[in-house]
Amino acid sequence: MIEKLDPNNFRYERKFFISGLSKHEVEAAVKLHPSMFDEIYYERNINNIYFDSFDMVNFFDNVDGQSQRVKFRIRWYGELLGFIEKPVLEVKIKQGQLGGKLHYPLDSFYLDEQFTNNKIRDIISKAKIPDELKYILVSLNYTLLNRYTRKYFQSKDKKYRITIDSDMKYVHLSHLYNSYLNEFVDYLNNILELKYDKDDDEGARVITNHFLFRMTKSSKYVTGIERLHHTML
Repeated sequence: MIEKLDPNNFRYERKFFISGLSKHEVEAAVKLHPSMFDEIYYERNINNIYFDSFDMVNFFDNVDGQSQRVKFRIRWYGELLGFIEKPVLEVKIKQGQLGGKLHYPLDSFYLDEQFTNNKIRDIISKAKIPDELKYILVSLNYTLLNRYTRKYFQSKDKKYRITIDSDMKYVHLSHLYNSYLNEFVDYLNNILELKYDKDDDEGARVITNHFLFRMTKSSKYVTGIERLHHTML
């Protein structure tokens, strides 16, 4: 059983998959918005390792549009490979358009050719996380490594945040040995995400209606699995 989240900690996450515009053009649209979005954090690289069952339940739940989903990943910032500092296990819980996260710090590790499923299971077994969650994770396999660059913006009233993700890289992970050479890199598309508390949903329509691009279903995990499968055929 996964630890329950306080319903008050759930928020809306509206995604826009944007083709045909550069990152700078998307940023300009955000900065010119009448809600007066300002950059609030330095640009940084985000890295993730995703987990799924043998029969890819999380992947197909997302593709099929299941309203209630759970996603497991390890996230860190900075370099993709080598010595990984301050990694965090994230359990992302989705209920319709609302989402929430649980966070658990993990010990540092090396992401190199010797990195395997057994290695990550050893890291998880030593982590300070609920035993029920450990049992779930040791039954899963890692399925995807990805990386992207993110910029952060906040509206003047501080109710709405926007992130822009670009330069998305997807890397195949083998269970026994990893060269990290089987990859797909997307320099052409960007993902904009609007995030806000559920009490502020009505005002969000004003923000989304002002954008020329429209909200779409988008999952980096699904995209990565599909693109890598295509390159491996």
